[in-house]
Amino acid sequence: MNLRIALTAVILMIIVTAALHAAEPDSTTITRVGQTVPEFTFTTDDGATLSMTDLRGKVVLINFFATWCPPCKKEMPQLEKEWQALKKEHFYLVSIGREETMEKVREFKKEWKLSFPMAPDPERTIFAKFATQTIPRNILVGMDGTIIFQGQGYTEEEFAKLITLVKETL
Repeated sequence: MNLRIALTAVILMIIVTAALHAAEPDSTTITRVGQTVPEFTFTTDDGATLSMTDLRGKVVLINFFATWCPPCKKEMPQLEKEWQALKKEHFYLVSIGREETMEKVREFKKEWKLSFPMAPDPERTIFAKFATQTIPRNILVGMDGTIIFQGQGYTEEEFAKLITLVKETL
């Protein structure tokens, strides 16, 4: 009987602890899943100026990176692969260089042989709408402008989950 009570108590403690940690917002993330994506305008490396309002009706993947960031570099070939597969769908990908100039973004894009749209964010004004730190960072926005996924850092497992969600949302 005592063993049963002890096991029940341990299981309850694990459940409560897990629930509390799941409910804790990441202190570096400003936006939340379920909210409308913050409005911002950006200019891509090919000179196009777009806003989030312009992209309504598409599933949008916003990727924040830096040219010096090893995990960001590891993620780039995966982003390129998915862009090639999905660019003809109602899908838009933009990779935004945090604290990067247009010149650096263009050099990086050429060096890494990337074809998806990229944009600079030299003063972190766009990044600051989403987070205070940590890259790479991905935000997936549904066709209605609602944030449906946020992730930071890069692992193959999380990236696979993100791409599955992109495909399910299209």
